[in-house]
Amino acid sequence: MISKAERWLLPVAGLAWLLLIPVLTVAKPRQTTVLSIGDGDTLQVKQWGKTITVRLACIDAPEIAQQPHGQRAREYLQMRLPVGAQVQLDVKTTDRYGRTVAEVIGGINLGLALVEDGQAFADRQYLSGCDAKEYLDAEFRASRRGHGVWQVPGGITRPWDFRRGHRLPPFPMRHPRGSSLPLLRAS
Repeated sequence: MISKAERWLLPVAGLAWLLLIPVLTVAKPRQTTVLSIGDGDTLQVKQWGKTITVRLACIDAPEIAQQPHGQRAREYLQMRLPVGAQVQLDVKTTDRYGRTVAEVIGGINLGLALVEDGQAFADRQYLSGCDAKEYLDAEFRASRRGHGVWQVPGGITRPWDFRRGHRLPPFPMRHPRGSSLPLLRAS
């Protein structure tokens, strides 16, 4: 027979167990392997045997056509995330192109590093899922130091404004023969 003292202990123990379950079942961070870098804010990774296109969250890097800054942003990301590097994804959402939108952590937050070093802008429209202050402060520091996109007073044309004016496709078009060179489109 259970005593009065033991009766109150059962619900308390049950509640403690329920509170402990989430701690025991926390998923391991999503480890992924870098396969390629598309541009300054897009990469492909392999995760659980699947190839995934990832768009860096909370930032917007210059388009490749915004020379030389677009190519510099891409090269910066290639340098920081070589093919085969292991990274973690802090997934925020999926965008309209089906890309996983995530903060990418490879020892450091790569999106934040791009902004801090003047290779990208904090994307004010999409900062709600990130530490907005951290990104805006990094952008401010980059602008004060005149790094990257901030070598031009006030910064270069923002990528979102550039895209609006140029109607670029969301991904580079490939040459029909399979070449990795993008097709040039008539304006």
